[in-house]
Amino acid sequence: MPTAGRAHDGQRNKLASEHNVMSFIVNSPKESPFSIRKRCSVAYALLSFSCALSPAATAATGERQGSQTVSAQGEANRAAPNEPASKALIREHLRKATEYLKANDANSAQQEFQAVLALAPKNADAHAGLGAIAFVGRDYQLASRELSRALASDPSLTRSQALLGISQRRLGDPAARASLEKSFPKLTEKTLRIQVGLELADLYEREGELDATASVLRILVTIDPDNANILFAAQRIYTELADDTLSKLAILAPHSALMEQTIAEHLINNGDLEGAIAHYRKALEIDPRVRGVDFELGEAMLQVAPLDPTTQEAAEKEFSAAMRKEGDSAKIEDQLGRIAFVQPDMDKAYEHFQRAFALNPQDPEAQLGLGKVLVAMSKPTEALKYLRMATQSDPLNGEAHYRLAIACKRLDLQDEAEKEMRLFQEIKQTKDQVRELYRQMNKTPAGLDDQPPESDPDPKP
Repeated sequence: MPTAGRAHDGQRNKLASEHNVMSFIVNSPKESPFSIRKRCSVAYALLSFSCALSPAATAATGERQGSQTVSAQGEANRAAPNEPASKALIREHLRKATEYLKANDANSAQQEFQAVLALAPKNADAHAGLGAIAFVGRDYQLASRELSRALASDPSLTRSQALLGISQRRLGDPAARASLEKSFPKLTEKTLRIQVGLELADLYEREGELDATASVLRILVTIDPDNANILFAAQRIYTELADDTLSKLAILAPHSALMEQTIAEHLINNGDLEGAIAHYRKALEIDPRVRGVDFELGEAMLQVAPLDPTTQEAAEKEFSAAMRKEGDSAKIEDQLGRIAFVQPDMDKAYEHFQRAFALNPQDPEAQLGLGKVLVAMSKPTEALKYLRMATQSDPLNGEAHYRLAIACKRLDLQDEAEKEMRLFQEIKQTKDQVRELYRQMNKTPAGLDDQPPESDPDPKP
Protein backbone atom coordinates (compact mmCIF):
# COMPACT_ATOMS: atom_id res chain seq x y z
CA MET A 1 0.00 0.00 0.00
CA PRO A 2 1.30 3.53 -0.71
CA THR A 3 2.86 5.30 2.23
CA ALA A 4 0.52 8.30 2.08
CA GLY A 5 -2.53 6.10 2.33
CA ARG A 6 -1.35 4.41 5.47
CA ALA A 7 -0.42 7.71 7.06
CA HIS A 8 -3.89 9.04 6.35
CA ASP A 9 -5.48 5.95 7.92
CA GLY A 10 -3.24 6.42 10.95
CA GLN A 11 -4.39 10.02 11.32
CA ARG A 12 -8.05 8.96 11.23
CA ASN A 13 -7.22 6.33 13.83
CA LYS A 14 -5.59 8.97 16.03
CA LEU A 15 -8.60 11.26 15.82
CA ALA A 16 -10.94 8.42 16.75
CA SER A 17 -8.72 7.49 19.70
CA GLU A 18 -8.64 11.09 20.92
CA HIS A 19 -12.44 11.29 20.81
CA ASN A 20 -12.77 8.03 22.72
CA VAL A 21 -10.24 8.99 25.37
CA MET A 22 -11.77 12.42 25.90
CA SER A 23 -15.19 10.79 26.39
CA PHE A 24 -13.64 8.59 29.07
CA ILE A 25 -12.19 11.65 30.82
CA VAL A 26 -15.31 13.80 30.68
CA ASN A 27 -17.57 11.02 31.97
CA SER A 28 -15.47 10.38 35.05
CA PRO A 29 -17.50 11.58 38.09
CA LYS A 30 -16.54 14.34 40.51
CA GLU A 31 -12.96 14.97 39.45
CA SER A 32 -11.19 18.25 39.97
CA PRO A 33 -9.81 20.10 36.94
CA PHE A 34 -6.32 19.14 38.10
CA SER A 35 -7.27 15.43 38.14
CA ILE A 36 -8.84 15.72 34.72
CA ARG A 37 -5.66 17.32 33.43
CA LYS A 38 -3.60 14.41 34.71
CA ARG A 39 -5.89 11.85 33.07
CA CYS A 40 -5.87 13.86 29.88
CA SER A 41 -2.08 13.68 29.81
CA VAL A 42 -2.32 9.91 30.16
CA ALA A 43 -4.72 9.82 27.25
CA TYR A 44 -2.25 11.55 25.00
CA ALA A 45 0.46 9.16 26.10
CA LEU A 46 -1.71 6.23 25.06
CA LEU A 47 -2.05 7.82 21.64
CA SER A 48 1.71 7.95 21.28
CA PHE A 49 1.99 4.22 20.71
CA SER A 50 -1.49 3.38 19.46
CA CYS A 51 -1.38 5.72 16.48
CA ALA A 52 2.15 5.67 15.07
CA LEU A 53 4.97 3.17 15.09
CA SER A 54 8.25 4.14 16.73
CA PRO A 55 11.68 3.71 15.08
CA ALA A 56 12.20 0.54 17.09
CA ALA A 57 8.91 -0.88 15.90
CA THR A 58 9.71 0.01 12.32
CA ALA A 59 12.83 -2.11 12.61
CA ALA A 60 10.52 -5.07 13.13
CA THR A 61 8.08 -4.09 10.38
CA GLY A 62 10.37 -2.45 7.83
CA GLU A 63 8.48 0.88 8.03
CA ARG A 64 9.80 4.42 8.62
CA GLN A 65 8.49 6.50 11.55
CA GLY A 66 6.11 9.26 10.50
CA SER A 67 5.67 7.97 6.95
CA GLN A 68 3.68 4.79 7.62
CA THR A 69 1.33 4.04 10.52
CA VAL A 70 -0.79 1.23 11.87
CA SER A 71 -3.95 1.18 9.74
CA ALA A 72 -7.22 0.67 11.59
CA GLN A 73 -8.99 -0.29 8.39
CA GLY A 74 -7.11 -2.41 5.90
CA GLU A 75 -3.60 -3.69 5.57
CA ALA A 76 -3.26 -5.20 9.03
CA ASN A 77 -4.99 -8.43 7.95
CA ARG A 78 -2.49 -9.38 5.26
CA ALA A 79 1.27 -9.17 4.87
CA ALA A 80 2.82 -6.94 2.26
CA PRO A 81 4.66 -8.70 -0.58
CA ASN A 82 7.84 -10.38 0.66
CA GLU A 83 6.98 -9.38 4.24
CA PRO A 84 7.78 -12.08 6.86
CA ALA A 85 4.73 -13.48 8.62
CA SER A 86 6.02 -12.34 12.04
CA LYS A 87 6.03 -8.70 10.89
CA ALA A 88 2.47 -8.98 9.66
CA LEU A 89 1.44 -10.52 12.98
CA ILE A 90 3.09 -7.71 14.93
CA ARG A 91 1.23 -5.15 12.88
CA GLU A 92 -2.04 -7.01 13.37
CA HIS A 93 -1.60 -7.18 17.14
CA LEU A 94 -0.78 -3.48 17.27
CA ARG A 95 -3.86 -2.75 15.19
CA LYS A 96 -6.04 -4.75 17.58
CA ALA A 97 -4.46 -3.05 20.58
CA THR A 98 -5.35 0.30 19.05
CA GLU A 99 -8.95 -0.78 18.57
CA TYR A 100 -9.21 -2.06 22.14
CA LEU A 101 -7.83 1.21 23.46
CA LYS A 102 -10.46 3.06 21.44
CA ALA A 103 -13.05 0.89 23.18
CA ASN A 104 -11.48 1.48 26.63
CA ASP A 105 -10.69 -2.22 26.90
CA ALA A 106 -7.29 -2.06 28.56
CA ASN A 107 -7.17 -5.78 29.45
CA SER A 108 -7.57 -6.89 25.84
CA ALA A 109 -5.08 -4.26 24.71
CA GLN A 110 -2.58 -5.63 27.22
CA GLN A 111 -2.98 -9.11 25.75
CA GLU A 112 -2.25 -7.78 22.28
CA PHE A 113 0.85 -5.96 23.45
CA GLN A 114 2.04 -9.10 25.21
CA ALA A 115 1.51 -11.00 21.98
CA VAL A 116 3.71 -8.48 20.19
CA LEU A 117 6.45 -8.95 22.79
CA ALA A 118 6.28 -12.71 22.33
CA LEU A 119 7.26 -12.09 18.71
CA ALA A 120 9.55 -9.11 19.27
CA PRO A 121 10.68 -8.79 22.92
CA LYS A 122 12.18 -5.33 22.39
CA ASN A 123 9.25 -3.78 20.54
CA ALA A 124 9.12 -0.17 21.80
CA ASP A 125 5.43 0.40 21.05
CA ALA A 126 4.32 -2.66 22.98
CA HIS A 127 6.41 -1.73 26.03
CA ALA A 128 5.19 1.87 25.80
CA GLY A 129 1.60 0.66 25.60
CA LEU A 130 1.92 -1.59 28.62
CA GLY A 131 3.65 1.19 30.52
CA ALA A 132 0.93 3.71 29.76
CA ILE A 133 -1.82 1.27 30.74
CA ALA A 134 -0.02 0.57 34.03
CA PHE A 135 0.29 4.32 34.57
CA VAL A 136 -3.47 4.74 34.15
CA GLY A 137 -3.95 1.97 36.70
CA ARG A 138 -1.50 3.76 39.04
CA ASP A 139 0.86 0.79 39.05
CA TYR A 140 3.89 3.04 38.88
CA GLN A 141 6.41 0.25 39.45
CA LEU A 142 5.19 -1.62 36.39
CA ALA A 143 4.77 1.60 34.42
CA SER A 144 8.34 2.63 35.20
CA ARG A 145 9.69 -0.75 34.19
CA GLU A 146 7.81 -0.97 30.88
CA LEU A 147 8.43 2.65 29.90
CA SER A 148 12.14 2.23 30.64
CA ARG A 149 12.22 -0.80 28.33
CA ALA A 150 10.43 1.18 25.63
CA LEU A 151 12.99 3.97 25.87
CA ALA A 152 15.87 1.47 25.85
CA SER A 153 14.63 0.34 22.44
CA ASP A 154 13.71 3.83 21.22
CA PRO A 155 15.07 6.84 23.18
CA SER A 156 13.08 9.23 20.96
CA LEU A 157 9.73 8.35 22.59
CA THR A 158 9.19 11.73 24.26
CA ARG A 159 5.76 10.94 25.65
CA SER A 160 6.98 7.72 27.20
CA GLN A 161 9.84 9.69 28.73
CA ALA A 162 7.29 12.10 30.20
CA LEU A 163 5.17 9.33 31.74
CA LEU A 164 8.32 7.67 33.05
CA GLY A 165 9.29 10.90 34.80
CA ILE A 166 5.87 11.21 36.46
CA SER A 167 5.96 7.53 37.49
CA GLN A 168 9.42 7.96 38.97
CA ARG A 169 8.21 10.96 40.97
CA ARG A 170 5.38 8.90 42.42
CA LEU A 171 7.93 6.30 43.45
CA GLY A 172 10.34 8.86 44.93
CA ASP A 173 12.99 7.94 42.36
CA PRO A 174 15.65 10.70 41.99
CA ALA A 175 15.85 9.85 38.28
CA ALA A 176 12.49 11.59 37.82
CA ARG A 177 14.16 14.97 37.45
CA ALA A 178 16.24 13.93 34.46
CA SER A 179 13.26 12.26 32.78
CA LEU A 180 11.03 15.30 33.23
CA GLU A 181 13.73 17.74 32.14
CA LYS A 182 14.44 15.71 29.03
CA SER A 183 10.81 15.43 27.94
CA PHE A 184 9.39 18.85 28.89
CA PRO A 185 10.93 20.99 26.10
CA LYS A 186 10.18 18.36 23.43
CA LEU A 187 6.51 17.71 24.18
CA THR A 188 3.99 19.09 21.70
CA GLU A 189 0.65 18.09 23.27
CA LYS A 190 -0.55 20.98 25.40
CA THR A 191 -2.13 18.96 28.23
CA LEU A 192 0.76 16.55 28.67
CA ARG A 193 3.33 19.36 28.54
CA ILE A 194 1.39 21.29 31.20
CA GLN A 195 1.25 18.23 33.45
CA VAL A 196 4.97 17.54 33.07
CA GLY A 197 5.72 21.23 33.62
CA LEU A 198 3.72 21.31 36.84
CA GLU A 199 5.51 18.18 38.05
CA LEU A 200 8.88 19.71 37.21
CA ALA A 201 8.03 23.06 38.83
CA ASP A 202 6.90 21.30 42.00
CA LEU A 203 10.09 19.25 42.06
CA TYR A 204 12.26 22.37 41.66
CA GLU A 205 10.32 24.19 44.39
CA ARG A 206 10.72 21.30 46.82
CA GLU A 207 14.46 21.38 46.16
CA GLY A 208 14.57 25.13 46.82
CA GLU A 209 15.37 26.16 43.23
CA LEU A 210 12.99 29.10 42.88
CA ASP A 211 14.65 30.52 39.75
CA ALA A 212 14.24 27.21 37.93
CA THR A 213 10.66 26.95 39.19
CA ALA A 214 9.84 30.43 37.88
CA SER A 215 11.42 29.62 34.52
CA VAL A 216 9.13 26.60 34.03
CA LEU A 217 6.07 28.49 35.22
CA ARG A 218 6.73 31.33 32.77
CA ILE A 219 6.59 28.79 29.95
CA LEU A 220 3.38 27.28 31.33
CA VAL A 221 1.71 30.68 31.63
CA THR A 222 2.54 31.27 27.97
CA ILE A 223 1.09 27.89 26.99
CA ASP A 224 -2.14 28.31 28.98
CA PRO A 225 -2.56 31.89 30.29
CA ASP A 226 -6.06 31.23 31.63
CA ASN A 227 -5.18 28.18 33.73
CA ALA A 228 -5.99 29.00 37.37
CA ASN A 229 -3.67 26.30 38.77
CA ILE A 230 -0.73 27.67 36.80
CA LEU A 231 -1.51 31.28 37.69
CA PHE A 232 -1.78 30.42 41.39
CA ALA A 233 1.57 28.64 41.37
CA ALA A 234 3.22 31.43 39.37
CA GLN A 235 2.08 34.30 41.59
CA ARG A 236 3.20 32.41 44.69
CA ILE A 237 6.68 31.73 43.29
CA TYR A 238 7.06 35.26 41.90
CA THR A 239 6.14 36.64 45.33
CA GLU A 240 8.71 34.43 47.04
CA LEU A 241 11.38 35.51 44.55
CA ALA A 242 10.49 39.18 45.07
CA ASP A 243 10.63 38.78 48.84
CA ASP A 244 14.00 37.01 48.67
CA THR A 245 15.38 39.73 46.41
CA LEU A 246 14.08 42.46 48.70
CA SER A 247 15.70 40.81 51.70
CA LYS A 248 19.06 40.68 49.93
CA LEU A 249 18.76 44.33 48.91
CA ALA A 250 17.88 45.32 52.47
CA ILE A 251 21.01 43.55 53.74
CA LEU A 252 23.40 44.81 51.07
CA ALA A 253 22.15 48.40 50.63
CA PRO A 254 19.76 49.30 53.47
CA HIS A 255 20.21 53.08 53.17
CA SER A 256 20.57 53.39 49.41
CA ALA A 257 18.45 55.28 46.90
CA LEU A 258 17.46 51.93 45.38
CA MET A 259 16.16 50.75 48.75
CA GLU A 260 14.08 53.91 49.08
CA GLN A 261 12.72 53.43 45.56
CA THR A 262 11.82 49.83 46.38
CA ILE A 263 9.99 50.91 49.55
CA ALA A 264 8.09 53.53 47.54
CA GLU A 265 6.99 50.94 44.98
CA HIS A 266 5.75 48.62 47.71
CA LEU A 267 3.81 51.48 49.31
CA ILE A 268 2.14 52.26 45.97
CA ASN A 269 1.07 48.61 45.70
CA ASN A 270 -0.40 48.94 49.18
CA GLY A 271 -2.29 52.12 48.27
CA ASP A 272 -0.13 54.53 50.31
CA LEU A 273 0.63 57.17 47.68
CA GLU A 274 1.67 59.89 50.12
CA GLY A 275 4.13 57.56 51.82
CA ALA A 276 5.49 56.49 48.43
CA ILE A 277 6.04 60.12 47.38
CA ALA A 278 8.06 60.76 50.55
CA HIS A 279 10.35 57.79 49.86
CA TYR A 280 10.79 58.73 46.19
CA ARG A 281 11.94 62.19 47.33
CA LYS A 282 14.29 60.62 49.85
CA ALA A 283 15.77 58.45 47.09
CA LEU A 284 16.50 61.58 45.04
CA GLU A 285 18.08 63.25 48.06
CA ILE A 286 20.43 60.29 48.48
CA ASP A 287 21.28 60.04 44.78
CA PRO A 288 19.86 62.63 42.36
CA ARG A 289 21.17 60.58 39.44
CA VAL A 290 19.17 57.42 40.20
CA ARG A 291 17.14 56.39 37.15
CA GLY A 292 13.40 55.83 37.08
CA VAL A 293 12.56 57.69 40.28
CA ASP A 294 11.63 61.03 38.68
CA PHE A 295 9.08 59.39 36.39
CA GLU A 296 7.58 57.23 39.14
CA LEU A 297 7.38 60.24 41.46
CA GLY A 298 5.51 62.23 38.80
CA GLU A 299 3.10 59.35 38.27
CA ALA A 300 2.43 59.07 42.01
CA MET A 301 1.75 62.80 42.26
CA LEU A 302 -0.82 62.67 39.48
CA GLN A 303 -2.56 59.71 41.11
CA VAL A 304 -3.00 61.73 44.30
CA ALA A 305 -4.47 64.85 42.62
CA PRO A 306 -4.74 64.51 38.82
CA LEU A 307 -6.83 67.69 38.39
CA ASP A 308 -4.90 70.01 40.72
CA PRO A 309 -2.91 72.63 38.72
CA THR A 310 -0.13 72.81 41.31
CA THR A 311 0.26 69.02 41.28
CA GLN A 312 0.25 68.98 37.48
CA GLU A 313 3.05 71.55 37.39
CA ALA A 314 5.13 69.60 39.90
CA ALA A 315 4.59 66.36 37.99
CA GLU A 316 5.63 68.02 34.73
CA LYS A 317 8.91 69.04 36.38
CA GLU A 318 9.55 65.43 37.40
CA PHE A 319 8.81 64.16 33.87
CA SER A 320 11.17 66.79 32.43
CA ALA A 321 13.87 65.65 34.87
CA ALA A 322 13.29 62.06 33.77
CA MET A 323 13.64 63.12 30.14
CA ARG A 324 16.96 64.85 30.87
CA LYS A 325 18.35 61.79 32.63
CA GLU A 326 16.98 59.02 30.45
CA GLY A 327 16.00 60.66 27.18
CA ASP A 328 12.54 61.05 25.72
CA SER A 329 10.18 58.06 25.71
CA ALA A 330 6.60 57.23 24.82
CA LYS A 331 5.64 56.79 28.47
CA ILE A 332 6.88 60.28 29.38
CA GLU A 333 5.06 61.86 26.44
CA ASP A 334 1.90 59.94 27.40
CA GLN A 335 1.95 61.47 30.88
CA LEU A 336 2.55 64.98 29.55
CA GLY A 337 -0.29 64.44 27.09
CA ARG A 338 -2.62 63.36 29.90
CA ILE A 339 -1.87 66.54 31.85
CA ALA A 340 -2.51 68.73 28.81
CA PHE A 341 -5.75 66.86 28.05
CA VAL A 342 -7.34 67.61 31.44
CA GLN A 343 -6.16 71.25 31.54
CA PRO A 344 -7.62 71.24 28.74
CA ASP A 345 -5.08 72.16 26.06
CA MET A 346 -5.94 69.92 23.11
CA ASP A 347 -3.25 71.22 20.77
CA LYS A 348 -0.55 70.58 23.36
CA ALA A 349 -2.06 67.19 24.24
CA TYR A 350 -2.12 66.21 20.57
CA GLU A 351 1.57 67.13 20.18
CA HIS A 352 2.60 64.98 23.14
CA PHE A 353 0.52 61.96 22.11
CA GLN A 354 1.69 62.29 18.51
CA ARG A 355 5.30 62.28 19.73
CA ALA A 356 4.60 59.23 21.91
CA PHE A 357 3.07 57.44 18.92
CA ALA A 358 6.11 58.29 16.78
CA LEU A 359 8.41 56.88 19.47
CA ASN A 360 6.34 53.71 19.83
CA PRO A 361 3.47 53.08 17.36
CA GLN A 362 2.46 49.99 19.38
CA ASP A 363 1.91 51.99 22.57
CA PRO A 364 -1.81 51.68 23.50
CA GLU A 365 -1.66 54.85 25.63
CA ALA A 366 -0.42 56.87 22.66
CA GLN A 367 -3.10 55.34 20.44
CA LEU A 368 -5.80 56.08 23.00
CA GLY A 369 -4.47 59.58 23.62
CA LEU A 370 -4.57 60.52 19.95
CA GLY A 371 -8.05 59.05 19.61
CA LYS A 372 -9.60 60.87 22.56
CA VAL A 373 -7.95 64.19 21.64
CA LEU A 374 -9.29 63.93 18.08
CA VAL A 375 -12.77 63.20 19.41
CA ALA A 376 -12.52 66.25 21.69
CA MET A 377 -11.43 68.29 18.64
CA SER A 378 -14.59 67.14 16.82
CA LYS A 379 -12.67 64.83 14.48
CA PRO A 380 -14.30 61.47 15.25
CA THR A 381 -13.58 60.01 11.81
CA GLU A 382 -9.83 60.49 12.30
CA ALA A 383 -10.14 59.25 15.87
CA LEU A 384 -11.63 55.88 14.87
CA LYS A 385 -8.33 54.60 13.51
CA TYR A 386 -6.44 55.19 16.74
CA LEU A 387 -9.22 54.09 19.09
CA ARG A 388 -9.68 50.81 17.24
CA MET A 389 -5.92 50.29 17.42
CA ALA A 390 -6.03 50.94 21.18
CA THR A 391 -8.79 48.37 21.81
CA GLN A 392 -6.82 45.80 19.80
CA SER A 393 -3.54 46.57 21.57
CA ASP A 394 -5.13 46.51 25.03
CA PRO A 395 -8.53 44.72 24.92
CA LEU A 396 -9.05 45.18 28.69
CA ASN A 397 -8.59 48.95 28.63
CA GLY A 398 -12.04 50.19 29.58
CA GLU A 399 -11.36 53.80 28.61
CA ALA A 400 -10.37 52.75 25.08
CA HIS A 401 -13.74 51.04 24.58
CA TYR A 402 -15.51 54.01 26.17
CA ARG A 403 -13.84 56.53 23.85
CA LEU A 404 -14.50 54.36 20.83
CA ALA A 405 -18.18 54.20 21.79
CA ILE A 406 -18.28 58.02 21.85
CA ALA A 407 -16.68 58.29 18.40
CA CYS A 408 -18.96 55.63 16.92
CA LYS A 409 -22.08 57.30 18.31
CA ARG A 410 -21.09 60.63 16.77
CA LEU A 411 -20.67 58.92 13.42
CA ASP A 412 -24.03 57.11 13.75
CA LEU A 413 -22.32 53.71 13.99
CA GLN A 414 -24.93 52.53 16.45
CA ASP A 415 -24.14 48.81 16.50
CA GLU A 416 -20.44 49.36 17.14
CA ALA A 417 -21.20 52.12 19.66
CA GLU A 418 -23.50 49.83 21.66
CA LYS A 419 -21.02 46.96 21.52
CA GLU A 420 -18.15 49.13 22.76
CA MET A 421 -20.20 50.68 25.54
CA ARG A 422 -21.29 47.20 26.63
CA LEU A 423 -17.66 46.08 26.69
CA PHE A 424 -16.75 49.15 28.72
CA GLN A 425 -19.40 48.31 31.32
CA GLU A 426 -18.32 44.66 31.49
CA ILE A 427 -14.66 45.59 31.93
CA LYS A 428 -15.56 48.17 34.57
CA GLN A 429 -17.57 45.59 36.51
CA THR A 430 -14.73 43.06 36.32
CA LYS A 431 -12.14 45.59 37.45
CA ASP A 432 -14.37 46.67 40.31
CA GLN A 433 -14.39 43.05 41.47
CA VAL A 434 -10.60 42.83 41.16
CA ARG A 435 -10.23 46.12 43.02
CA GLU A 436 -12.32 44.73 45.88
CA LEU A 437 -10.14 41.61 46.08
CA TYR A 438 -7.02 43.77 46.23
CA ARG A 439 -8.66 45.94 48.89
CA GLN A 440 -9.08 42.82 51.01
CA MET A 441 -5.33 42.21 50.60
CA ASN A 442 -4.58 45.89 51.41
CA LYS A 443 -3.10 46.37 47.97
CA THR A 444 -3.82 48.63 45.01
CA PRO A 445 -4.02 46.80 41.66
CA ALA A 446 -2.17 48.20 38.67
CA GLY A 447 -3.96 49.09 35.44
CA LEU A 448 -7.40 49.75 36.93
CA ASP A 449 -7.34 53.53 36.65
CA ASP A 450 -8.25 53.74 32.96
CA GLN A 451 -11.78 55.04 33.46
CA PRO A 452 -12.65 58.56 32.21
CA PRO A 453 -12.15 61.20 34.97
CA GLU A 454 -15.11 63.14 36.26
CA SER A 455 -13.84 66.38 34.70
CA ASP A 456 -13.45 64.78 31.28
CA PRO A 457 -13.57 67.65 28.76
CA ASP A 458 -15.32 65.33 26.33
CA PRO A 459 -19.01 64.76 27.21
CA LYS A 460 -20.23 61.24 27.76
CA PRO A 461 -22.46 59.69 25.10
